[in-house]
Amino acid sequence: MFPKTKQRRPITGSSNLHHTPSPSSRQPSLTEDQRQEIKEAFELFDSDKDGAVDYHELKVAMRALGFDLKKVEVVDLLKRYGGDDGLMDFEAFQRIMTERILSRDPMTDLKRAFALFDDDRTGRISLKNLKRVAKELGESLGDEELSAMIEEFDLDGDGEISEQEFYAIMMDGE
Repeated sequence: MFPKTKQRRPITGSSNLHHTPSPSSRQPSLTEDQRQEIKEAFELFDSDKDGAVDYHELKVAMRALGFDLKKVEVVDLLKRYGGDDGLMDFEAFQRIMTERILSRDPMTDLKRAFALFDDDRTGRISLKNLKRVAKELGESLGDEELSAMIEEFDLDGDGEISEQEFYAIMMDGE
C-alpha cells in the first residue's frame, strides 16, 4: 500500500548492530475487513462508475465509513488529494481513509455504538433497547433469546447491560 522507507541511524555501539524491531514498534495496519470496507464504500458511492468520486460522492462515502466531515474539510481533501478535475481516485481515497481509520480512537467508536443501543439514554441496554435494535436490523429474535444475550453479559445481575459491561463485551476479542 504505502512504500516503506528505512531510516538510517548511525551505529553508536555494538547493541545497535543486531536491532530487531519489537512487535509493539511496528506501524499498525488495517485488517482485511477494513480494507474491503474502504473498497466497497468507494465502489458503492462512485455512482457513475468512473473510478473517481466527486465532492458529494466523497462526502457520503466517508460518512458511510464513520467520518462525518464538514463541507470545507471535504473540499480541502479534494484540493489536496484530488485531480484538477475535482475528482478523487480510489488510491487517494484509500490512502486518506487508511490514515483516518488508523488514527481513530476505538473508545469513541464504542461510545457511539453504545449510544445506538441506549436510545433512551439511561446508561444501560435493556431488553426493550435490544428488541428495538434487533427489529431495526431485521432480526427475528424472541424475548427469550434476547434475554439470554443480556444474561450472558450482565456481570452485575441487574438484568441490563451497563456501559462498562458493553465495553467489556466489545473488547473481549482484542
